[in-house]
Formats: sequence, structure tokens, C-alpha cells
Amino acid sequence: MVPDAVDLAAVARALVIKLRHHGDVLLTSPVFAALKAAAPHVEIDALVYDDTREMLTLHPAIHTVHTVGRQWRQLAPPRKLAAEMGLVRRLAARRYDLVIHLTDSPRGAALVRMLRPRYAVAPDEPSRGRVWKRAFTHLYKLVRTRRHTVEVHLDALRRIGVQPGEAERGLVLVAGDEAEAEVQSRLAALGLPEHGFVHVHPTSRWMFKSWPAERNAELIDALAARGERVVLTAAPSRVEREMVERILAACRSAPVDLTGQLSLKGLAALTRRAKLFVGVDSAPMHIAAAMGTPVVALFGPTGEIEWQPWRTPHRVIVSDAHPCRPCGNDGCGGGKVSECLTTIPAARVLAAIEAVLARA
Repeated sequence: MVPDAVDLAAVARALVIKLRHHGDVLLTSPVFAALKAAAPHVEIDALVYDDTREMLTLHPAIHTVHTVGRQWRQLAPPRKLAAEMGLVRRLAARRYDLVIHLTDSPRGAALVRMLRPRYAVAPDEPSRGRVWKRAFTHLYKLVRTRRHTVEVHLDALRRIGVQPGEAERGLVLVAGDEAEAEVQSRLAALGLPEHGFVHVHPTSRWMFKSWPAERNAELIDALAARGERVVLTAAPSRVEREMVERILAACRSAPVDLTGQLSLKGLAALTRRAKLFVGVDSAPMHIAAAMGTPVVALFGPTGEIEWQPWRTPHRVIVSDAHPCRPCGNDGCGGGKVSECLTTIPAARVLAAIEAVLARA
């Protein structure tokens, strides 16, 4: 029993803050489920960046998703101040009894000081100093050994006396009726039945985490040769579109290309219908895991222990010839190209795909 456990009976509303990127936000979804299971009466809100909100909207344990504009920092000072103060007013009106801050961002500490909840939880970051410690009533210890990010998030609940059950530890992502209907219509028009295709998402927001275009093309052709239909997706950014164009130019087969045509919810609805997802360490990989789709994932400079597909059948492929990984760098020497990824042969990925499909 935690000596200073939070009295959840005295908590009416809680706020969970995660101001990071899409995959990071999705990996917080078990926190909401576990807290709701422990205290069904509590209204639980989220605070995330505006472009990541679809990772949590429609989550059955979440009451309201509040957002911070990622572009606010580029606004003129008066407009930026107005946006920030508007957010503070909206949050203050909710009168939170508990705030759970899942990063070491100073913004979270500042919000806690303004909102003045009865309880406030954050990671124990010695580098943040005395001001950080004074902002929170509870600090959860960070384990220096490698551990999956979902479990690290759940430590915030363990610190206040909530022990997450096994049933609440899975990722939660709800695509919604509109996205489901749109994707169903697209696939019907393409003649693709449910679980009748392999979903390949070759890109990442950070291209140093991506496998080379020519190896992706080789893999897609190998899948086509064994009778698989392939659906290719990527974000609509210029860099990701250009990579997909290089892949398609190198392909002898003709995969279905849906690059830039799907929302995040649509991507979830698509990958839920796939027999397998193939990609790199990225938000779409975590989306596939959340939808229960088997995954084959390539990891380069990032750590597979911390970020591997969570609670879905999967195979992770890493280089055996690079003891320097996971280095966390943006390519070897910061050169934007990760040799631990570029040297992985397509044959290894195909073998992993065959093993996962056979098991499925």
C-alpha cells in the first residue's frame, strides 16, 4: 500500500497531460483506461497538441480532449498570450482535483501551479530542480533500465496507489463510424476484402528511421510474387510523398497507393482490416498495434524495448552487425542516414512476414 496514496473518492475530475507526438500520445491510452477502472466516477480529460488529438478522441474513458496549438509559438505575442490564457481559463473551469503530467515539460509544471489541483503527479526529474519538485504532490521514479514506454506511463498511477489490471494495459484507439465507413467503401471499390491485404507504411516523420526505398520496393514485389495484395500509405508531407514515389518507380508490381488520402482515424480503420502491418518505428506502427493487427517492424537507432509494438503479435527486426544501436541519433554521426537500417536485407523482412502470417 502506498503511504500517501491519492484518495480517489475525493477526486471528481482529473487531467492527463502528454504534449508530445502522435505515437507518444497513443501510448498513454492505457493510463485513462486504468484510472477509469479504478475510479469509474471520475471525469478524465486529456491535454495534448492539436495535431495529435485523434489519437485519443472517442476513447471511452476520456471526457474531453483539450488541445494546445503546436503553431502557437509562431504567433505574434498578443495572439499567443490570448491563446494560452484561453486554454488556462478552459482548464480552470473544470476544477481538476488531480493532474497527471507524463513528461518533464515545464509547461505542465506551470499549469499545475495555475490550476492548483489537490493532487499533482509527474516524473521525478532531478535535473528540473527544486521548483519542479514543489509543483507536484507526487513524483514517480524513473527506472534507468530499459522498459516499455506504456509501463513507464502507468508508473504515474502506481505512484498514487492505482495498480493497473492486465485488462486495462492495452492500447485504445477508436476509429469511429465515419472513418470505418469511408475505408470500407474505399476497399470495396478496390476489390480488397477484409484481411485480404498487407498494409505497408514505409515512412516516419523522421526519415532517418526509414528503410531505403529500393528495399521497400524489393519487399513489395516479393509479397506480390507470393500472391499478396499490398496497400501502401504515408503522410501527405513532401518528403514522405517523394519517398513513396521512389518506391513506386522501383516496383515491378502495382501496390495500391493511398499516400496522403487518409486521416489518422482512417489509417486506423484501414490497418484494422489488414492481415499484417509492415513498417518502421512510427505512429502508424503503434496504431496497428492498437487495432490488434499483427506487425513486422524495423528498428534502427531507436530502442525496440521501449517502443516495440505493444500487445499484438509481432516481429521486430534489428541489425545484428551494429552494436552501437540503439544510439538515438538522427542517423550515423547525425548524417540523417542510419546504416543499422539501410543494411537490413529484404529477405530478412520477408522471412519475418512469413513467420507472422503463418502464426496468425
